[in-house]
Amino acid sequence: MTEWQPVILSIKVAFMSLILVSISGISLAYWLRNRDFAGKAVLEAVLIMPLVLPPVVTGFLLLLLIGKQGPVGQVLNNVFYTQIIFTPYAAMLAGAVVAFPLMYQSAKAAFQGVNSTLEDAARTLGANEWRVFWTVTIPLAWPGLVAGLVLSFSRALGEFGATIMVAGNIPGKTQTLPLAIYFAAEANDLTLAGFYVLIISGITFSAIYGLNTWARSHNRAWPDKGLF
Repeated sequence: MTEWQPVILSIKVAFMSLILVSISGISLAYWLRNRDFAGKAVLEAVLIMPLVLPPVVTGFLLLLLIGKQGPVGQVLNNVFYTQIIFTPYAAMLAGAVVAFPLMYQSAKAAFQGVNSTLEDAARTLGANEWRVFWTVTIPLAWPGLVAGLVLSFSRALGEFGATIMVAGNIPGKTQTLPLAIYFAAEANDLTLAGFYVLIISGITFSAIYGLNTWARSHNRAWPDKGLF
């Protein structure tokens, strides 16, 4: 059963990361959708940076932020008497940070593809912004949002560099699948490493295959929408 601990932990971490990035990514993409202000390009560049930075650099920056001497780490220690460094929560945060750009970019593209005329029509019929968002915008943007969710989950599941910087490799506590693969291979346990490789490959393949299958069926059901 011990060999299944990294699998279970990785799935939990990926799902928790997905919750964070879905809320933050969709909210920010929608909020920035029709806004133009000085510094918007800089803000979006910062939001996308984890996608292009080496994960170990992202992990180092997170370590400076949430480590014992970091601003967030000190607040957690002095006010709440706790630390998230080298805990599963640190792994979750690392996965969320590196997966966020994928969710944000997917949501941004999805919202940009929504016909604003339909939203305006809903407003003229008396719908408030909250109702327009949930009954018009989200349904129309849903295919792009689903793609972002799947890609973000897969990215969080496979995160290595940032995770090892802030969560470490503690078997049974913070050892996720990518870490288990690396250290099993380093210990020349290629059988165990191969076992983990098959599992993580199977999960990500199933997620992407399911997304593509759903997208094709969606296109057949709504051929005039031009989705995907």
